[in-house]
Amino acid sequence: MREKKNKFFTSWFYKWFVNNQVATFLLVVLLILINLFLFTKVGYVIKPIVSFVEIILLPMILTGLLYYLLNPIVDWLERLKVSRTVAISIVFVLIIILLVWGLGVAIPNMQEQIVSFARNVPIYIQNIEKQVSTLLQDERFEQFRPAVIEMMDRLNEQVVSFAQKLSSSAVGWAGNLISTASQIIVAILIMPFILFYLLRDGKDLKGHITKFLPTDWRQPVGTVLSDMNSQLSNYVRGQVTVAVIVALMFSIFFSIIGLNYPITLGILAGFLNLIPYLGSFLAMIPAIILGLVAGPFMLVKVLIVFMIEQTIEGRFVTPLIIGSSLSIHPITILFVLLTSGQMYGVLGVLLGIPIYASIKVVLKAIFEWYKQYSGLYEEDFSQEIDKTEVTSEQ
Repeated sequence: MREKKNKFFTSWFYKWFVNNQVATFLLVVLLILINLFLFTKVGYVIKPIVSFVEIILLPMILTGLLYYLLNPIVDWLERLKVSRTVAISIVFVLIIILLVWGLGVAIPNMQEQIVSFARNVPIYIQNIEKQVSTLLQDERFEQFRPAVIEMMDRLNEQVVSFAQKLSSSAVGWAGNLISTASQIIVAILIMPFILFYLLRDGKDLKGHITKFLPTDWRQPVGTVLSDMNSQLSNYVRGQVTVAVIVALMFSIFFSIIGLNYPITLGILAGFLNLIPYLGSFLAMIPAIILGLVAGPFMLVKVLIVFMIEQTIEGRFVTPLIIGSSLSIHPITILFVLLTSGQMYGVLGVLLGIPIYASIKVVLKAIFEWYKQYSGLYEEDFSQEIDKTEVTSEQ
């Protein structure tokens, strides 16, 4: 019997399959792919779960956003010897005051500017056509005349086609609008209650999650949850703070140069700035159009404002507030934005980066565990241990 065991341990099957780390890894990957394939075949079982997630997704996203923004304020009040429940109540009262001010002052001002812009759209189009015609009559631009005329004809055709599609799908959009409005109303009603309990008991959330895990898993899983929380909090607070500063800068600069609708354009630029890298360029479009309508001199002033804003934001605001907290390469961010935007639209663009950062933390922890227990990275792992020992000795 012992000889048979020895033959098995020295056989090619044992060496190449049973005792081979690469084969074991490939087997695990194969099992994961088989499980994913089986999940696709039992979609009717998962569909109720997906429907439930869709219902709670919006209030949970809004609650998480407000939690990361308001939790530092609650912690600060708690350090001032104010009970946590009273601190949360104070924060809620301040939010209600801001909402009342917004409904009474800010939103009517924005509404007036938007209505004024909508009324003046025909005039803006006429002014742009006049300026284009004036440029085309200049002999210096004669060689560009056929291309510009063709481009204007195509633009008119696309506008007519878009108007036809808009009218034909208006009924479907109305139904979707009603459904979306109902989801938003439900989210707004549920969100304050979830936010209150999350602010009050959020510190104990990690412990409540890890206590259901085996003892050996609690510490590493708790570390992963803490890292994910740190990544998300830094991203949310940093992006929202930068967006507010950008909105204020654009509103002030546009008011100084005399561009129409400065507050609306500033708020729009701040909101679009939540989209990394691409948001600033999207915010340029409406301002450049209004600058072009107002004349070449105003267009130059708008471009100068964007240059100044981008310099201040890129050199001072973003490095000081966000820095390199996510440790994600800009090319990776662009790929994530393009992919998530293509798959899930605006929601994907806004949530793609934080979700990617969270997945990166989990995969990094799994890879570190695999390095430690697989035996395939013994040299790297021993070097890391030596560095840790040297650091602890210092």
